[in-house]
Amino acid sequence: MSQQKKKKRGQYQVVLKNDTVNTFEHVISCLIDICGHNYYQAVQCATITHGARHCSVFVDVYDECEAVHEELSEQGLNVVIEKYVDYAKMDK
Repeated sequence: MSQQKKKKRGQYQVVLKNDTVNTFEHVISCLIDICGHNYYQAVQCATITHGARHCSVFVDVYDECEAVHEELSEQGLNVVIEKYVDYAKMDK
């Protein structure tokens, strides 16, 4: 398997970054329409992003995250794709 394919295996996440451009209503609408959030999830993610400066809004395989990233970016949202780490499954 190529190095590029190896890097793309596993779970990834789309992380929404806070900005001063988009309204809460626009962000919420995008999260519902593109990420499949219900209204309450979308509001919670928008609120977390506003306060904490970022929030994971979508987790899946890389190809799916890339598609969601592209759609959110086209709507003017500031998003990045990162490798997903499930801290709950890590040994303490």
